[in-house]
Amino acid sequence: MLILRRTLAVAFTLLIAVLATQLAMDVFFADGVDWVDYIRITLSSVTAAWIAWGASIGLGGLLGRAIATPPAQSLDELSPQTRTAILIPVYNEDPEATLTSAAAMAASLADTPYAAHFDLVVLSDTRDDKMVSAEQAGIRWLRQSVTPEIGVYYRHRENNEGKKAGNVGDFVRRYGGAYTYMLILDADSLMEGHTILTMLQRMEADPELGLLQSLPQIISANSWFARSLQFSAALFSPIYTRGLARTQGREGPFWGHNALVRTQAFAESCGLPELSGKPPFGGHILSHDYVEAALLARQNWKVRVDADLEGSYEQCPQNVIDFAKRDRRWCQGNLQHARLLTTPGLKGWSRFTFVQGIMAYLASPLWMLLIICSIIAPLFAPPPDYFPSPYLPAIFPHPETALAVTLLVGIFGLLIGPKLLIALQAGFSGRARRFGGFCRAFWSTWVEIIWSSLLAPITLMYQSRSVLQVLAGLDGGWPASDREGQSLPLMEATRASWWVLLTGVLMLLGSHFFAPNLFYWLLPIALPQILAPLLISLSSTQRSGHLAAQMGLFMTPEERHATPVMQHKQQCLSQWQDDHLPVADPLSEVTPCSK
Repeated sequence: MLILRRTLAVAFTLLIAVLATQLAMDVFFADGVDWVDYIRITLSSVTAAWIAWGASIGLGGLLGRAIATPPAQSLDELSPQTRTAILIPVYNEDPEATLTSAAAMAASLADTPYAAHFDLVVLSDTRDDKMVSAEQAGIRWLRQSVTPEIGVYYRHRENNEGKKAGNVGDFVRRYGGAYTYMLILDADSLMEGHTILTMLQRMEADPELGLLQSLPQIISANSWFARSLQFSAALFSPIYTRGLARTQGREGPFWGHNALVRTQAFAESCGLPELSGKPPFGGHILSHDYVEAALLARQNWKVRVDADLEGSYEQCPQNVIDFAKRDRRWCQGNLQHARLLTTPGLKGWSRFTFVQGIMAYLASPLWMLLIICSIIAPLFAPPPDYFPSPYLPAIFPHPETALAVTLLVGIFGLLIGPKLLIALQAGFSGRARRFGGFCRAFWSTWVEIIWSSLLAPITLMYQSRSVLQVLAGLDGGWPASDREGQSLPLMEATRASWWVLLTGVLMLLGSHFFAPNLFYWLLPIALPQILAPLLISLSSTQRSGHLAAQMGLFMTPEERHATPVMQHKQQCLSQWQDDHLPVADPLSEVTPCSK
């Protein structure tokens, strides 16, 4: 069945690519044949195939049933030696946000009979001395707040070699023997205790399962931008993830956090090399998660994502600029995977997954190149020949407007069709009630589609710039994530996006002088780019988020009814603000192997 599902997904993608190629040939050859047309046809085919692949994943999750999971193993007979380390790697993060989440997860586990099987382990790569002191003070508070059944450990690395992957790898080498499993989190992760236990049950039930990935939902979104992402993740992502699981099978994804890992499997499979040469293509592997998933699969361990696992959360940037900064690192990491495609022993699907990750970023500059080629194409078009034969009447070229509309409508349909179908399915299945009812969910879906369509030309530019920077040899490094910052003033947004605005202006000027027939076709792309500073600034504010809520937009189940761990989180925040005081003397390291 897995081979059939993969075959159908690939066949659908190739069919769309062939149709797009035929339509592009009819449109671009209408005024004659030249070399620019062949480039445009190739770009149209590749980009249409990429969009079709994403649509096939969404349709697969919508139309197909979820993959059955093995019966969960009862935890009543869980051995006392079966221990799980909840790893929280931090790098210049806000201790209050991270440690109160850790305390909330500990409180959620304390509500179960199995809290004694878990330890909280904070792995710090923080470079700022004042922030390290704040972390150490926070660890003292955490130890006082957490039930004694759960151990709390902290380690600060003087050398943050390998970044997060190096931090986790160092923990595995030093202390991994003390733990059967590791729950790998991010600094902004939050998980329900029952979700963690469910993952543990499923891991215990399948000794071949090396990694179980949950589907993190976005919470704590305050701006319009973040709330739209939060809604999209809540409504659409479970269906897309189900389609992903159906296609990937036992060579599933690892997203780097909110995943339970079998320590033995990780230790024997996931040692990461340092790539030869300098960054961005050399050095430490940035997007380590997909590489680790591939290495687990190479050793025949199952890697699985279960879309039905609820109670797994993360945060996201509150504005476009912070999102683009984070995306820059992901871009460099994914393009780095090009060097790993020929790694010996990898499963074929793991290699294909690397290609997908690379294409996720190459798609943007390919679209931009298609636009540029379309603008300059008239400069290279052959002179019209109205009398190809002296014995036939004159033949005048005619624009294939209908075919061009068909091509664009088809591409747009592949982009928005799955979303609309998911919203309809949520209404028929009753899932929409969790979002405030079908009308509210469907209304939010339409607004999200319009908003994401406005945002797409802007994100296209940021991703294109990221790809060009990597190809030019510029290293983006590993900047700390800013999940709390928002409210970008217009001037700051302009400084960060003036070049996007300028691109939109040049695009319209270019089409006006070189390809007048394209001027109105390019307006949906160029106008959002010209308005980029305004859109970025307005969508970053809390006021914009409040406006969305007042309009009944982007409501999610967790926003309507806070889950137990979210309630614990609020209680821990209040306790932190009441109890937490700065501590001057440093906290000595306590190794996780000694409790």
